[in-house]
Amino acid sequence: MSPTHPERYKWIALSNTTIGILMATINSSIVLIALPDIFRGINLNPLQPENSSYLLWMIMGFLVATAVLVVSFGRVGDIYGRVRMFTLGFAIFTVFSLLLSVTWMTGPPAAIWMIVMRIGQGVGGAFLFANSSAILTDAFPSDQRGMALGVNAVAGIAGSFIGLVIGGILGPIDWRLVFLVSVPVGVFGTVWSWMKLEDRGIRQQARIDWWGNITFALGLIAVLVAITYGIQPYGGHVLGWTNPRVVGAMVAGLALLAAFVVIEMRTEDPMFRLSLFRIRAFSFGNIATLLASLGRGGLMFMLIIWLQGIWLPLHGYSFEQTPLWAGVYMLPLTVGFLIAGPTSGLLSDRFGARPFATGGMLIAALSFYLLERLPVNFGYPEFAALLVLIGIGMGLFTSPNQAGIMNSLPPNRRGAGAGMATTFQNSALVLSIGIFFTLMVLGLAGSLPGTLDQGLRAQGVAPDAAQRISQLPPVGLLFSSFLGYNPMHQLLGSSINHLSPHQAAYLTSRQYFPQLIAKPFEQGLSEAFDFAIFACLTAAAASWFRGGKYVHGGEHVRPVVESGDGELAMASDGD
Repeated sequence: MSPTHPERYKWIALSNTTIGILMATINSSIVLIALPDIFRGINLNPLQPENSSYLLWMIMGFLVATAVLVVSFGRVGDIYGRVRMFTLGFAIFTVFSLLLSVTWMTGPPAAIWMIVMRIGQGVGGAFLFANSSAILTDAFPSDQRGMALGVNAVAGIAGSFIGLVIGGILGPIDWRLVFLVSVPVGVFGTVWSWMKLEDRGIRQQARIDWWGNITFALGLIAVLVAITYGIQPYGGHVLGWTNPRVVGAMVAGLALLAAFVVIEMRTEDPMFRLSLFRIRAFSFGNIATLLASLGRGGLMFMLIIWLQGIWLPLHGYSFEQTPLWAGVYMLPLTVGFLIAGPTSGLLSDRFGARPFATGGMLIAALSFYLLERLPVNFGYPEFAALLVLIGIGMGLFTSPNQAGIMNSLPPNRRGAGAGMATTFQNSALVLSIGIFFTLMVLGLAGSLPGTLDQGLRAQGVAPDAAQRISQLPPVGLLFSSFLGYNPMHQLLGSSINHLSPHQAAYLTSRQYFPQLIAKPFEQGLSEAFDFAIFACLTAAAASWFRGGKYVHGGEHVRPVVESGDGELAMASDGD
């Protein structure tokens, strides 16, 4: 079969990779809204203390798997062919989506099965994430990559929010549809990729760096597991950061990652090619990616909790309805991405990544500051306008930043480099969730116990019961709000039987809990937004220091426009 003409092939590559990234990112978030229906379907209460780990791993398993594997799979793509690995990712993702939809067990066994299958989805997603940017970079000339990578990046970020709506629609119909919806898309994508994509990259013959892969995977898994369990209560503490197992996992993980760095510096064919960090655009682009992901990673959770736990119930929505409507009311964020992403990618092809990536992070920081100024019971037009502004800021940043990273890479390192960039992004997303939840819980822990105790006593709850309820870990309230449960039903338990029907109805009404928690929640939210502002401002600084526009030309970096201080990108010969 003769090769497809480059002008036609580049659009085939763009459409195929965009479908793959969209499918993977939709599935990374689709369970967030559908979790109540999924757990009801397998007869498991996720709010019981012994089941909280199932809840967390249903959310985090996919992200952890992709974060751990993308570098290795990008490197494998460089060696054995990026299209082959991308097609394999489509097939793996499809198989595990089908296995999730046919779950036949109930209770904890069903939850464990689904967590394992979600990790399997993450394996397929890692193949897709690791090789899509490299395939596009091979297919498009350097003066069009920003546009192509922009479309791809916007599809990925938009997919994470579109998944919220799809999960909210399909979950109540049948929870199995949440996973089954990916199967026909995956089958089509696998066949189309196998038939139409062509491996146009430069293969790098090398041996697999087994020790590097093992130490990196185990180290990153240990760190991410520590973060996951650090946001759960431990003993008498509201968080688990003092849990010896969490501390041990964090220390062991950091030690393994340190060993990984030493191995990579000494091995002949390293998995994580540290010499790439001598390329200025690559190093500062990845620093900016890490910080931007830290700033926005926990944003989705905070906004969902804000909408589901407070704003939607105050505006007449039952707790059972809030998951779907939270996804609907967050759509302006996707609109902002769609406005800014492709446009900024196109413009960055001409002017370089620095002005757009830096400006995008400054806009995002301003948006977080304005969002922090909103009252908890805000007016929706102002909230929607700020969501659009956040989307514009993130869209301005994402496309040019990704194009700048990929343009800086030698052709034979694009798979590994793309995997490294995705690792920074996905690891930061998990870390961000841990940071945001920690800040939120600490903010709630300061004033929520007193507010709960006084509010419950005022409504006739016995003092000892009010005291006991007020000392429960705040993370339980966050999880219940996040899942669309009425938290007061969970908190009161059997105490509700000792109240009059009027008191019980008032305490479990859709307005009581949001009004009770509004002030403590505002304090926790302020802490989280302050961190997001700091992360975005630091990402803006990193973006500025990337230097001017340039493209790697084979064995050397070919400067196109010098940076403001006359400094050019740095790259070692042969890299």
